[in-house]
Amino acid sequence: MSEWSWSATRRLVHERAQGCCEYCQTCEANTGQVMHVEHIDPSGGDDPENLCLSCANCNLSKAAAISASDPETGEMGPLFHPRQQVWSAHFQWVDRGLYLAGLTAVGRATIQRLQMNQERVVIARRRWVAGGFHPPGL
Repeated sequence: MSEWSWSATRRLVHERAQGCCEYCQTCEANTGQVMHVEHIDPSGGDDPENLCLSCANCNLSKAAAISASDPETGEMGPLFHPRQQVWSAHFQWVDRGLYLAGLTAVGRATIQRLQMNQERVVIARRRWVAGGFHPPGL
């Protein structure tokens, strides 16, 4: 992909996600950190349908995974796919937006694999909630 095409693709992915991680919903405006363009399926190529916006925590925790174990059942299953699934069908905010809870095996496995509720993230969310910047849509 040419540099111009990649730049246009990055812009499309960023705008489509409205500057928020498509996994944990953390917004770039809250973190002040650059978001990553993440390959949902690492072997799926650079087509925009295989790309999503991801915070560094989710992207680095996900790595090349496309599946993980559901902590409730122990069974392996797919991770959340932002292009094919609806976020609110798999996740919900709990405790005033400090934590994410999985509503499905996909949600639970994704939360665990991407370490969405690790202590440092919850500490940051607590500050965003206090400032009225989080959670999105609540």
